[in-house]
Amino acid sequence: MHATAFRTLLRDIGTTFRASRPVACAWCSFFSYTLRPLQLNPVTYHFTRGTVPMPVAIITGASSGIGRAAAVLFAKHRYQLSLTGRNEAALREVAHECIQEGITENDVVISAADLSTESAPKTIVANTLGKFQRIDSLVNSAGILRSGPVLESDISVYDELFDVNVRCLVRLTREVLPHIIKAKGTIVNVSSINGPCPFPGVAYYCMSKSAVDQFTKCLALEMAPHGVRVNAVNPGVTVTNLHRRSGQDEKTYAAFLERSKTTHALGRPGDPREVAEAILFLASERSSFTTGQLLRVDGGRGIMFPR
Repeated sequence: MHATAFRTLLRDIGTTFRASRPVACAWCSFFSYTLRPLQLNPVTYHFTRGTVPMPVAIITGASSGIGRAAAVLFAKHRYQLSLTGRNEAALREVAHECIQEGITENDVVISAADLSTESAPKTIVANTLGKFQRIDSLVNSAGILRSGPVLESDISVYDELFDVNVRCLVRLTREVLPHIIKAKGTIVNVSSINGPCPFPGVAYYCMSKSAVDQFTKCLALEMAPHGVRVNAVNPGVTVTNLHRRSGQDEKTYAAFLERSKTTHALGRPGDPREVAEAILFLASERSSFTTGQLLRVDGGRGIMFPR
């Protein structure tokens, strides 16, 4: 039975009970409310042994930052999760956080992997299918930042940025696509406001995120006939370890965050959870008529350009 048909049945039952047993309507309303988180899944549910299967999402870069926030939020909304990242200890911590949100140990699988290795995409997909037998959503959150003027940045910096931010993303997406198509699922890429907006000192990074944006839109066109939606989020400055991992010390990073209060229309940098909310929206059926879009979650950074 389809989820839509089941919800219709609940409504009809409530209508029947309303005349004779008002209390029963409260139970119907409660039951409908408990199903609400499950309506987030982009696929059409089928009932097996009287239960609704939980949607399955692969989230890369899940050991920290936006990916970590997305994992915890998806768990709160009853997703089964395949979490990937390079830090196994951090992934285990995130898995524990997800379990605290109400899912079980059997609802999480972790894959400690370097996405740039040749075997990583196949390993991640195999681990996910081995645990859950399907894939409904892919969240490409892994990425790096490198800064420096073009004249002072060796071409190896360019190569590293495009390898991690673009090539790794494309390779995993290609590996996952057949399963996403089967599920009529969703893909959400984590890009950056640096994709649509140029900034000095981060040219190679901006270029890599522009590539992600264009890939998102082109893939959305290719996947639309299959019922698959592809979107991206473009965060502004968000408080994560991204900049510190790029080489900023604590003092420099603190000054950068302080300056962000003047470069963002809302007067502050973002929180990873705010970006995660946008990712969840695009991954879910709440955005069922949205594809090929670049959703700016940037506190107005893009409209303040070029400040």
